[in-house]
Amino acid sequence: MSVLLTYPQSSLESQNGYWTAREICQQPRVWREANNRIESKRAEINAWLQPLLAQKDLRIILTGAGTSAYVGDAIAPHLSKQTGRLFEAVSTTDIVSNTPQYLLKNIPTLLISYGRSGNSPESVAAVELANQVIDNCYHLVITCNPEGNLAINANGKANAFSLLMPEGTLDQSFAMTSSFTSMLVSTLAIFSPNTKQLELAAKSAENFLENHVDALKKHALLPTKRLVFLGAGGLQGFAREAALKVLELTAGQVLSYCESPLGFRHGPKSLMDEATEVIFFSSNDPYTKLYDQDLVDELKRDDQGLALTILDKALFSQVDDIDDVWAGLPYILYCQIFAFFKSMQANITPDNPCPTGEVNRVVQGVTLYPLNSAD
Repeated sequence: MSVLLTYPQSSLESQNGYWTAREICQQPRVWREANNRIESKRAEINAWLQPLLAQKDLRIILTGAGTSAYVGDAIAPHLSKQTGRLFEAVSTTDIVSNTPQYLLKNIPTLLISYGRSGNSPESVAAVELANQVIDNCYHLVITCNPEGNLAINANGKANAFSLLMPEGTLDQSFAMTSSFTSMLVSTLAIFSPNTKQLELAAKSAENFLENHVDALKKHALLPTKRLVFLGAGGLQGFAREAALKVLELTAGQVLSYCESPLGFRHGPKSLMDEATEVIFFSSNDPYTKLYDQDLVDELKRDDQGLALTILDKALFSQVDDIDDVWAGLPYILYCQIFAFFKSMQANITPDNPCPTGEVNRVVQGVTLYPLNSAD
């Protein structure tokens, strides 16, 4: 019988945590598969994408709801820097509720939509609203579900292209794990491919899974009541996703928060107490690292929190330099595992941490209202 994250499969199944553990552990393999899938479709993708990118005034929006929105938060800064184009991360929940503030009629726009199921009401509505409001709108759909509305609605449309993630990324667990990272890796592979960096990230994650999970399980026994995740630039997007994973998998029993290292001083630092743990997403950029280290030193001097964990390449036994956007992959793996242990130790069911249905795997209860042309 297999063992995942130190638990025998029978124990995981009895506590309804098997799928969460399996989907966390499969990620290094999935990242390579996602990258290879893009490479195999490179010619087809470029044939559709290059005429759009030839438009100098093309606007590029990365969008999704919840975890899917954080894909854009995590990679937009990196893609803007690498391509010289502005990539904007705007959630579908913002687009749907405030359409005229985010979608501009006269600016050609490529809307890149992320969705595990592709059935979230706001994700489907955002595409429809974009077509309604923007004169020249194009859609790149990146989803894990070939039968979801996002994928189906893109089929046969001249202004749309749909990309499916590797098999197994349509996470069965409530929490998005491999779906999040596979969509993220696929976007990087399209716009800023770097197989060497991907391999560094995958090997770092594999090393952690093989050698450090037991220590993290023990660390998770600390009586943490609040978890703060700090990261600069795109790493703040990863930190935001980490905070959500803890909140979801502990059913809100552990409160979580995210911020940038510099932003943390401007008020949020007041939440620090003896039950607060900080997980710091360390940047590998020499300039950014100066600011990171200042706050790390300050937190150590203050000595107010329960624990301070620095996520950096040393923790993952990584010698070679790795860009922040790729380092974010083993960082978020660490946080997913940590949240999983917190859930198991609290006797919560990770695959469905809210069995009474107040929160659902695919959001329900959303009323969509028509947007009048006058709006």
